[in-house]
Amino acid sequence: MPQNLERAIPLRSVRTKNSSKDWTSDSDGSDKFEWDSDGEAEASSAPAMRNFDAPGPSTLSSNGWINGEPPPTSLIEGYVAMGFPKEMVVRSSKEIGHGDADALLELLLTYKALGDDDDALGNHSTSGCNLPIVEDDDDLDFENWDGDDDTGGRESSSDDSGYEEFLREMSDKDEKINSLRDMGFSEDEANMAITICGVDADLSVLVDSISASQVTEVCHSRNLSDHQVTARCFDSFGGKKRARLIEESKKKRKRYGGGAQGKRPSSDGSDEESMPLPNPMVGFNLPGYRGPSMTRVLPELATGPPYFYYENVARAPKGVWAKITRFLFDIQPEFVDSLHLCAAARKRGYIHNLPTENRSPLLPLPPKTIFEAFPHDKKWWPSWDQRTHFNCLQTCTASAPVTERIQQKLSSSGNPPPQSVQKYVRHQCSKWNLVWVGKDKAAPLEPHEMEYLLGFPKDHTRGFGKTQRYKSLGNSFQVDTVAYHLSVLRDMFPNGITVLSLFTGIGGGEVALHKLGIHMRAVVSIEICKANRKILRSWWDQTQTGTLIEIDDVKSLKDDEIASYVHRFGGFDLVIGGSPCNNLAGSNRHHRDGLEGEHSSLFYDYFRILNSVKSAMANM
Repeated sequence: MPQNLERAIPLRSVRTKNSSKDWTSDSDGSDKFEWDSDGEAEASSAPAMRNFDAPGPSTLSSNGWINGEPPPTSLIEGYVAMGFPKEMVVRSSKEIGHGDADALLELLLTYKALGDDDDALGNHSTSGCNLPIVEDDDDLDFENWDGDDDTGGRESSSDDSGYEEFLREMSDKDEKINSLRDMGFSEDEANMAITICGVDADLSVLVDSISASQVTEVCHSRNLSDHQVTARCFDSFGGKKRARLIEESKKKRKRYGGGAQGKRPSSDGSDEESMPLPNPMVGFNLPGYRGPSMTRVLPELATGPPYFYYENVARAPKGVWAKITRFLFDIQPEFVDSLHLCAAARKRGYIHNLPTENRSPLLPLPPKTIFEAFPHDKKWWPSWDQRTHFNCLQTCTASAPVTERIQQKLSSSGNPPPQSVQKYVRHQCSKWNLVWVGKDKAAPLEPHEMEYLLGFPKDHTRGFGKTQRYKSLGNSFQVDTVAYHLSVLRDMFPNGITVLSLFTGIGGGEVALHKLGIHMRAVVSIEICKANRKILRSWWDQTQTGTLIEIDDVKSLKDDEIASYVHRFGGFDLVIGGSPCNNLAGSNRHHRDGLEGEHSSLFYDYFRILNSVKSAMANM
């Protein structure tokens, strides 16, 4: 049931909680792996803040202190040593006094949850702090909704929306939870510290916060009076014991490179390198883009034949793209957001040794906005939903209760609906890529609409259930983007090409080549998902005359078999594929382990097979 946000609850009853959900991601390496989405999740529970008990004006002295007594300097320094800003301690002491150490500590923790800046202190009084709490969409209190308006314009409709910010925040949180667990703290302690201090807090601040919580627990367990809590907790536990705890934590952090971020060394012993993403994310060049084109010089080892093309999610954990680059001959990645080519965002990184000059887009050009793609929906689109692009198309979509709640709330609201309702509906529409199909009626994209946005032919995935179709499409290439990069092969191979396709999926690379008019004499396709193999085979039999050889697992493809295919076809002209991003995408809540993860480690098989092809071709 919705919680009554206007009901006053004493300060001591304020508690925070953290809920976590399993997240999955968007590159399928196995049909045995359970998928949900590339970054979609229901809102996690937020701290519940209520009207706090506060002293009335009669208890304040002329100098502003409760009962006329400023707090002792030692007390202020003790709280500052825990990680609370001095101004926050002074302000809190003025508001509720310092006689009740338990209440003062809880107020400080509350202010920490609200933020350490002056705005947080100034805009939330203890006499009336009514913040919304979203426990579950089923019980949303619309009248108190004040979520971020993340779909106000074109920029917010891309992957840079508030929802993507949420995903990045979740991935940062995972990293810090893992670091704190490595230091010996429990996951509950780590979650609570992050809830109190914020995701952006330094690791050392989070350690201090956990220490502060332990101070409170120890003092409460001893049933000490308020003055005893103040004196003994700071002098004894808050002094020597806290110092020992911090020192032990520092020693543990040294094992992982030290520093505030607590980062771990990479597997080769070197420090992880960051690779900032460009803004705008347009790669080396895009059709119609007026910015400067990028030129590059390839290392000698990277030059074709064969040409190769590798893809994965742009926003991977720190150090991942630097490592991928090192393995793939130090070639600079080309980061592209597909919203510059179509009506849906899709941020991806590509490493390849293809020429970058004389590219050409597929014609006719795909629609670049929602209304261009679906003009018939425009008549139902409310003026306050200003999206022009969809977010990244996912492997799952909104449930019926989500769309039913939207329709019910809009039907019972005025025209236009209240701002609280608008914000909630815009958030859900952006999050789930909903379209307006009737009065007050928002609905998920149908599979054939996703096929259209991703550049696949109509009914490409038809014949399978919706769940499988969404899953297969959510894990696919955006065909127009890939075709733009591969377009240089058209003049280079007028008689057709042979392709080694790794992690083929539903054949996004093959469809791109076909749309470019490039004949595929032979394709050796490796794809573990049986449904995806059936989709590719069905399309191939309807459109192609070349040879299609199917293998179900990259790990089963050994050097001698690769050499036999090289001998049979006279080599491969193109090696293409995108290894699973299960352990790379920020949406994967518990298994974002980078290239060492169970599924994303298959990148090393891409590298192994590519090297084997190059070696076999060199020996021809």
